[in-house]
Amino acid sequence: MSAGLNLAQQEAVNHMHGPCLVLAGAGSGKTRVITHKIARLITAGTEPARIAAITFTNKAATEMRERAKGLIGRDAKEVLICTFHALGVRLLRQDGAALGLKPQFSILDSDDVTSILKDAGGTTDAATARQWQWAISMWKNMGLNAAQAEALAKDDNEKVTARIMGRYEERLAAYQSVDFDDLIGLPLKLLQEHAQVLAKWQQQLGHVLVDEYQDTNATQYELLKLLVGERGRFTAVGDDDQSIYGWRGATLDNLKRLPQDFPNLKVVKLEQNYRSTGAILRAANNVIGPNPKLFPKTLFSELGEGEPVRVVDADNEEHEAERTVARIQSIRASGAGQDWRGFAVLYRANHQARVFEQALRKAAIPYKVSGGQSFFDRAEIKDLCAWFRLWVNNDDDPAFLRAITTPKRGIGHTTLQTLGVFASKYKLSLFEALFSSSLQGALPARAVGSLHEFGRYVNDLEYRARHTSGAEDARAFLLDWLKDIDYEKHLYDGEDSEKLAATRWTNVLDFCDWMSQRCGGQIEDAAGVTTGTEKKSLLEVAQTISLLSTISERETDQDVVTLSTLHAAKGLEWPHVMLVGVTEGMLPFKLETEGASGADANPNGPMSEGILQRLQEERRLMYVGITRAQRTLAVSWTKRRKKGREMVAAQPSRFIAEMALDKTTVREDPRAKLKALRAEFAQRAALDAAVEPP
Repeated sequence: MSAGLNLAQQEAVNHMHGPCLVLAGAGSGKTRVITHKIARLITAGTEPARIAAITFTNKAATEMRERAKGLIGRDAKEVLICTFHALGVRLLRQDGAALGLKPQFSILDSDDVTSILKDAGGTTDAATARQWQWAISMWKNMGLNAAQAEALAKDDNEKVTARIMGRYEERLAAYQSVDFDDLIGLPLKLLQEHAQVLAKWQQQLGHVLVDEYQDTNATQYELLKLLVGERGRFTAVGDDDQSIYGWRGATLDNLKRLPQDFPNLKVVKLEQNYRSTGAILRAANNVIGPNPKLFPKTLFSELGEGEPVRVVDADNEEHEAERTVARIQSIRASGAGQDWRGFAVLYRANHQARVFEQALRKAAIPYKVSGGQSFFDRAEIKDLCAWFRLWVNNDDDPAFLRAITTPKRGIGHTTLQTLGVFASKYKLSLFEALFSSSLQGALPARAVGSLHEFGRYVNDLEYRARHTSGAEDARAFLLDWLKDIDYEKHLYDGEDSEKLAATRWTNVLDFCDWMSQRCGGQIEDAAGVTTGTEKKSLLEVAQTISLLSTISERETDQDVVTLSTLHAAKGLEWPHVMLVGVTEGMLPFKLETEGASGADANPNGPMSEGILQRLQEERRLMYVGITRAQRTLAVSWTKRRKKGREMVAAQPSRFIAEMALDKTTVREDPRAKLKALRAEFAQRAALDAAVEPP
């Protein structure tokens, strides 16, 4: 079972009866270790259904499930392989009644949350609501409720936000809804406050494996501790050098706490890299060197020295984009890279993509922007999902408001506003309120009639969805429903461009096909937990949509160049990587104190503890970027860059110097190289023509 594993990997796989921390450097085979450990646990007698492997993305869960299936066969489908949030959904669907949740509670997306916060805070400004949203999310990830957040508030602004959080929590309870952060916080509360539920889950989970452990926040760590109990049968796999999500609550304190909370912790370091060449790894080790180490390690590779790391300077962003495109063309022309999918352009911030998109389009090179709009973020898909959410949970007020107004059905804002006031007064959901006998005293008979008609229609759809299963029947039902509400006409009426409306309608049809397939039981459920071939009702599938639409992106393996932020690139790899825009003020990103510019900041000057921690995280981000490359790496910077409407002087990032230029890098002009290659090809063509018979 341990065939193909190195000694450190074998050590991690064979330690099964106590807590284990696997420090897996970039490209060191961590997924291989996790899947082999699952297999080892099963052969040692642990039932597959008592093993849980927790990841951070649906994509990672799917990859792990496929690899486990290839290694252990049918037993893999019994193993609980899912995201932290999907595990939270499972706990709450099964035992959330102890917290007052119905099994069919709704999961709100980011737009729903913004809308509720605008209402709770009495503002129409989305930007203000998003600031509250950000603060509330951080507090929840720290394990704080509204009262605790208010007690710890540093100023009046934070006190106001904490009070709004209190009103927001009340609305979520009334709507029988949870937000994304609640999928961790509420299961934690459930296990903390209900001993029977805790005992059940500790008994149910014989061994827990956690991928990307360094990305866990305080709440996730507490949840893990409760799930594994004092026996501590878990394997945490992570890399402190790749902790780049401090801004969303991830904390390296979780790595520090493991040896304290579990004194018999076994620590195994994976230092052999199977991805990158020696030159690339040396640059990576040099960059990460200045950061303090919890568990020191040095990556090494047996793949040979490889191409030197290249440093490319450019006059400005447009010049940098031209040189990047020339480099891609040069590598392709030399025969070192045949497919477009082998190339990635990585940058610090989303706005940097635009100039590279323009240059790639000009050169007729196909590309995709990774981390762009998710399929489920499209307005037309959100419209349909609102209807599904309402079928599943009639108390979901945000879904009610979207469904009743999309498409418009003659029920105006005044009617809905009156309904909202009435519902609040009697502590009812909007759907409950529309059937109240007292409503006739608050609204004209015609308006009440329209509301009743909508309510009956939703109930009828819910009944039919509950009794519709199988791919063909589900698709027929969905198409009939869309025709019934005239959704295609709604799309065409709402768009100036027929082409855009047609694209949106195609998305809707694709979505209907996708839903129908799931009713045929051909794909895993949205929580990414089980597979099967049994038919599911449309209502059952609708129940799982919210989670998928919140945390998943549909990705296809197209032959295109990838443009991606460094954060979105984590966990991925490409043969050829261009790391661009590596200037002070961009990477590291604006470490300066107020008033100083990034370019002017002194890299060697004194720093506060907060700025020092941010610099260390930015250095880890650079390290992540470098270690995405398998065969070649180019790092580019610009002598001038745009700041607002002005062009300002820029300096190369301190991280370029930390890569140790004299040992690992060569400066190059890719355009000159490409020009030379073209001249060489032209010369060969001329020679061929000269020797061929007429």
